[in-house]
Amino acid sequence: MALGRPPLAGLAAAYASVAGGFSANLILSMLDSLVAGFTQTGAQMIDPDYVANPAMNYYFLVASCLVLVPVAVWVTTKIVEPRLGTYTGEVEEITGVTKEEKKGLRWAGISVVILAVVFLFLTVPEQALLRDPETGSLTVSPFMTGIVPIMMVFFLVPALVYGFVAKVFTSSKDVADHLAKSMSNMGTYIVIAFVAAQMIAFFNWSQLGPIVAIKGANFLQTIGFTGLPLLLGFIVIAALINLMVASASAKWAILAPVFVPMFMLLEYSPAFTQAAYRVGDSITNPITPMLPYFAIALTFAKKYDPKIGIGTFMSSLLPYSIAFAVIWIILFTVWYLLGLPLGPGEYIHLHT
Repeated sequence: MALGRPPLAGLAAAYASVAGGFSANLILSMLDSLVAGFTQTGAQMIDPDYVANPAMNYYFLVASCLVLVPVAVWVTTKIVEPRLGTYTGEVEEITGVTKEEKKGLRWAGISVVILAVVFLFLTVPEQALLRDPETGSLTVSPFMTGIVPIMMVFFLVPALVYGFVAKVFTSSKDVADHLAKSMSNMGTYIVIAFVAAQMIAFFNWSQLGPIVAIKGANFLQTIGFTGLPLLLGFIVIAALINLMVASASAKWAILAPVFVPMFMLLEYSPAFTQAAYRVGDSITNPITPMLPYFAIALTFAKKYDPKIGIGTFMSSLLPYSIAFAVIWIILFTVWYLLGLPLGPGEYIHLHT
């Protein structure tokens, strides 16, 4: 808006990029650990000793991020902005960053650098503390199994430093209040996770998972629906289910116990099945009204266009979903045909 461009284009670009490129990232996130846990549960129906690596899709997701960024830029400048036209509403005055905020950002950045140095010291040397004590490996190591608390530290420490330096926090009570406010939005997810956990437990108890996996694998082999068409079909299924169940982890909790062992019987690694799922799960995120953030984004959109409705807003997001789907599936296909590794020690086929 400050540059004379339609603010709704900026809102659409930001929302579609975060939602549509949900799985594509340059750094590991909480989602990597969450989905890896469900992948491990599904894989252990076939291989009880299987241990999932949270970074199992890291190479593929980094490449996805680098590919999708220019796609989002092109869609915004060539399709979305021209359709929105010239913005004629009131232009907000943008206030600068305060002295306290600048100081807080500077010290938060310094804390990140210090943390990075500490963890490099704990992981890079051959006999580093967070490497596997027997093999010296970093792929399967205390670092990978402890990635969740490590990530928590990387986000919590800079947040606390910024809060106290910028005077957002004045006491530990303020920290607790902010944490409580953040967790208040997690109620829906906790309920879904609880139900999903019960479903997985009953799946394991009843042996329905292995039965469905074996019968399904045999059926697919019988009709000859294997290889790339099978994987692309799975991506489409995940994308369609995402329109009704938006939570990535809750969906994967339902799908992983069936599809991971099924594809393992077809000689595809759990990491590759998970990669296919994450593509399908992401591409329809911008246009599903079931995603809680859709309503939030629409609320912000009404600030700049009071008459905008769900259909109009969704029509601005649809080009991103289509473009992401086409380009991401092409990247997935190329990755499959070249047989590239998906992450540290993870490949497309089980016995690579």
